[in-house]
Amino acid sequence: MRIHVTSVFVDDQAKALTFYTDKLGFVKKHDVPLGGEARWLTVVSAEDPDGTELLLEPSGHPAVQPYKTALVQDGIPAASFAVDDVRAEFERLRGLGVTFTQEPLEMGTVTTAVLDDTCGNLIQIMHSA
Repeated sequence: MRIHVTSVFVDDQAKALTFYTDKLGFVKKHDVPLGGEARWLTVVSAEDPDGTELLLEPSGHPAVQPYKTALVQDGIPAASFAVDDVRAEFERLRGLGVTFTQEPLEMGTVTTAVLDDTCGNLIQIMHSA
């Protein structure tokens, strides 16, 4: 068994696609209309185009907004992405205007930082030595 698709709920799929591709560097994998404004919209790592897909899922279900709001208020990331160098990625993303809620923080052998994806989520970047 392996993870094929995982998701983050986003307030606006078009805005999310722009952020996740232009800022974070992912590439669009699937963009399938589902009727109305919803799409099956996935991105993948440019380094692993056949790897796990991230579904940019619409936040339409009534339970989603309270869930997302609670996570953000408590500072809990909705997803975590591995990077080779958290400090370098922090500087690169900050240079692109990305807002961080936690600057790089070393915790033993793990370094993390947390950013705002502009679509209602906190996202953690991390590296483990």
